[in-house]
Amino acid sequence: MMRRDFRKRFGDILCFAGFGLPALVIWISVVLIPFIFGIWITLTDWNGLAMQIHFVGFENFHDVFSDPTMGTSFIKTVIYAFFTVIASNIMGILLALAVTSGIKGQNLFRIGFFTPNIIGGIILGYIWRFIFLYAFTAVGKGLEIEWMKTSWLTHPTRALIALIIVSSWQLSGYLMVIYIAGLTSVPKDLIDAAYADGASALQIVSTVKLPLIRNSIAICIFLSISRAFMSFDMNLSLTAGGPYKSTELIAYKIYQTAFTSMEFGKGQAQAIVFFVIVAIISLLQVYFTRKGVDEQ
Repeated sequence: MMRRDFRKRFGDILCFAGFGLPALVIWISVVLIPFIFGIWITLTDWNGLAMQIHFVGFENFHDVFSDPTMGTSFIKTVIYAFFTVIASNIMGILLALAVTSGIKGQNLFRIGFFTPNIIGGIILGYIWRFIFLYAFTAVGKGLEIEWMKTSWLTHPTRALIALIIVSSWQLSGYLMVIYIAGLTSVPKDLIDAAYADGASALQIVSTVKLPLIRNSIAICIFLSISRAFMSFDMNLSLTAGGPYKSTELIAYKIYQTAFTSMEFGKGQAQAIVFFVIVAIISLLQVYFTRKGVDEQ
């Protein structure tokens, strides 16, 4: 009996090892080891190429907090993330409501609205760069619209607005899919009852559908905050931080420090600080959103 139990437990261990061990090894190799190595780099003056690495302690972190350009990039990132999160979620909800309303060809519309999310940010950035530099200005000159005659990418404030517009446009299709899943789970009996009571379409959305998809809203806000704060590829291809570093978001700032200035230690310290800030913001958002859902 004991031998049979031993064989069963040994078989369970082998089964677990067969399925779990490869994933664990990959996770340790790809996530844990690079993370620990990255923390060690923050304590050195490594430039990415030198064979000799000197230990500098917390000097890189001191440079991060004393660097005024880091604070400027962070403020721009907060502004960018704030408006991107609001715009993308509003667009995502509106698109989800439109393609779940029973309109003809709604499945085709779903594919079309989701397509920008499939295309990489680098490619989309260059496409929209062409639009803002040539098509946008051509329309402005043709229609004699003053604020469209020059490219928004050459104006410090308008360049950030352009970045927000393009990012929101790309992200809204992804959020739409999550909102569709939430809306399709709303009981049809409740909607029919609301119609029977004389509620308008707007009242049904505000009093029936939106309250019942609070979990979807919480998920979408969390995802949009994370993606907005970590935006890099669109920033690189659309504005490259310009003009005059007016659109240099914090992820692009870290890239510039590490790979352009070849200050890997300082760049990694910036990344660690940024990671902690984003993690705190995300956790606070999830906590307060879930708290609001539980109180309903």
